[in-house]
Amino acid sequence: MSESKLLKSVIIGALTGAALSMLDRKTREHTIESAKKMKDSIIYYSQNYDELREVLSEKLEEAQELYEKTSENVSLIASGLEELKDMPSTVQSLVEDTRNAFSQKEDIIH
Repeated sequence: MSESKLLKSVIIGALTGAALSMLDRKTREHTIESAKKMKDSIIYYSQNYDELREVLSEKLEEAQELYEKTSENVSLIASGLEELKDMPSTVQSLVEDTRNAFSQKEDIIH
């Protein structure tokens, strides 16, 4: 029963917020303009179904390309992180080698 009250409260809150935001003239004008554009698009694409299919196909291809590029970037970042994990031991051995080289040089000088 509390779930139904929650859903009702959320819906009432959303409707109240929408109604209050419509008191602002700019918001109201923008909303009306957006609704008209949406209506015109729906009418246009309902009469030109083939074009809608083409547009959706293009958007799907763009989304797939974006996904592939993102996957590649994530893989590159992951491999870079693996290299960075090995970096401290490499740096430590380099520092130790340098310290040993200077120590040996000082021994030779004295």
